Amino acid sequence: MIVDCAVYRDGRRAPGPGDFSGALAEARAVGGFVRVELYEPDEQEFGLVAEELSLHPLAVEDALKAHQRPKLEVYDDSLFVVLKSVIHEPRRDTLATGEIMVFLGDAFAVTVRHGESDGPEAVRRRLEQEPELLRRGPTSVLYAIVDSAVDHYLRVATELQTDLEELETEVFSPDRGGSRPMASRIYDFKRRITEFRRATGPLALPMSRLAGTGTGSGVLPPAVPFVDDRARPFFRDVSDHLTRVNESVESLDRSVSDILSAHLAQITVQQNDDMRKISAWAALAAIPTVIAGIYGMNFSHMPELHWSWSYPAVIVLMALLELLLYRLLKQRGWL
Repeated sequence: MIVDCAVYRDGRRAPGPGDFSGALAEARAVGGFVRVELYEPDEQEFGLVAEELSLHPLAVEDALKAHQRPKLEVYDDSLFVVLKSVIHEPRRDTLATGEIMVFLGDAFAVTVRHGESDGPEAVRRRLEQEPELLRRGPTSVLYAIVDSAVDHYLRVATELQTDLEELETEVFSPDRGGSRPMASRIYDFKRRITEFRRATGPLALPMSRLAGTGTGSGVLPPAVPFVDDRARPFFRDVSDHLTRVNESVESLDRSVSDILSAHLAQITVQQNDDMRKISAWAALAAIPTVIAGIYGMNFSHMPELHWSWSYPAVIVLMALLELLLYRLLKQRGWL
């Protein structure tokens, strides 16, 4: 559905018709631009917008089906940018992702959202409170969206770092509980890191193109169509923040892999310790078993068989051997 449709002129939201086609015509007439925001539109609803703006069919298909990786594509009449929104819920240990598609043209900016996203209304308010930013035209909408998304990535990375520190404390805590729940939590955390990486990693190349960096030759790359060249420093700032996020993701991934390795090593050491204890108790049980087995054989002629003190002597012998072996195993740390 269409969440919002507005015409902007000279950095201000202008009153205009509620009909989309009327808003676009008015924006072009006054030298402004129209911004349209949609949430999970159906094919018929989005088809009206796509037809009015002459959006490329491949980009329209991507916007309708979603499930796209972050990217930037240039078409004849528009620019198509895809990025992912990330919602982290620490109390539930979940990481939900959505998608934000932005179509940018000479006099329009169309936003299509799928799934969960963080504060689209806040982005809209921020734009309308910064007239200087809005005067840059549709580019301002793209900048506000990616800047808000990357800033939220930074918050999510900080929250994940906090969760990782708590997980690390529990792994090395002596009363951490069973190994199976802890291993499951570590794997679940690693899946969250992987999902986060899918959102932040592929976005680095589109941001480099928007920022005009990444050539390594000292020569600025060609400008991205439909994006104001004067906005490059703003996108460069966003790109720097995204680099920090990706570095944090790499650090988190390495740390959780190290924690998992340490946890598995702890399990191995614990299993070896348990096997030593089992072996020690088996050795203690073997002494009386052997002696009882020998004297339990049905032979007529056996030493001490008819001696009146044979039973207590054997019991004392068993106790002494058990005590000696117990002290030996205790000294070596097997018990």
